[in-house]
Amino acid sequence: MEKILTFAVPCYNSAAYMDHCVETLLTAGEDIEIILVDDGSTKDDTPAKCDAWAAKYPDVIRAIHQENGGHGEGVNQGIRNARGMYYKVVDSDDWLDAEALQKVMAKLRECARWSAPLDLLIANYVYEHVEDKTQKVMRYRNVFPQDKLFTWEEMGRFRPSQYLLMHSVIYRTQLLRQCGLELPKHTFYVDNIFVYQPLPFVKSIYYMDVDLYRYFIGRADQSVNEKVMVGRVEQQVRVTKLMIGAHDLQKVRATSPKLGRYMTNYLAMMMTISSVFLNIDNSPEKLGMKTELWEYLRSVDRRLHHKLKYRALSTVGIFPGYQGRKLSVQLYRMARKIYKFN
Repeated sequence: MEKILTFAVPCYNSAAYMDHCVETLLTAGEDIEIILVDDGSTKDDTPAKCDAWAAKYPDVIRAIHQENGGHGEGVNQGIRNARGMYYKVVDSDDWLDAEALQKVMAKLRECARWSAPLDLLIANYVYEHVEDKTQKVMRYRNVFPQDKLFTWEEMGRFRPSQYLLMHSVIYRTQLLRQCGLELPKHTFYVDNIFVYQPLPFVKSIYYMDVDLYRYFIGRADQSVNEKVMVGRVEQQVRVTKLMIGAHDLQKVRATSPKLGRYMTNYLAMMMTISSVFLNIDNSPEKLGMKTELWEYLRSVDRRLHHKLKYRALSTVGIFPGYQGRKLSVQLYRMARKIYKFN
């Protein structure tokens, strides 16, 4: 590969804030590339900004223009065109901490010289809450060994509020291609698939306790805003179904019990989110969709269905009756307030 790390930056009408993102990525050095994917922007000068950045830094930045395909197709485009040994997605309204990035780059340069290259590097991310101007750092000190190479069987247990998100992972590019990752077009919340699908293919992991990714949260139009999520709940369900069908978790557990447990918990979280937001909508159509989602899980994996329905976090989303649905929403909102997750 020609570069150490490829940053893919999907851009959709993001002219107002994308410059800050690009500026922070440029602090990584000259052995990186930045792929700015203009996803059919028409409401501002995002296409022109992408071209201007590429013209200013032709050895580092490339601009790709495509018809609107959604965030997932922007990520796909980056994977197809990446020339970096490692691959990271950075949303155009987010940014990276320059000091942490220097440390991560130093480690990736070292990893690139290993005879067996690293599959996955994990770092912390920070919620930057626009409403109250507070920060919440999501770390993994309790889960992973620090500053050493390890495998899934050496990891500890995740807390209920801890998951690997797109913000915390840097995958080896060839691994993403070899595992057949292809995110659906015109669908939100596909970052869950991006993180989840490659996991069983990962054989070597390295965790750095640095606060790398800064996740801007709080804009009214963001996909993780509650009202927006209710309006797009069908897409959340679609992503959850794709994750259910991505792997046979019984086989994953047979080869890697701890990874199998984590992936089961991840699916429980996805089932919880889908069920709760269908409950918030509370229309007969959406409640029927919730029933159909759980039936789909049962048709794919009866054992997993039983576990998630009766012995996991996802039970919260299927409390029976109107009062049960109301309680599930209250518990979700309480947890969100306490943990300040998206």
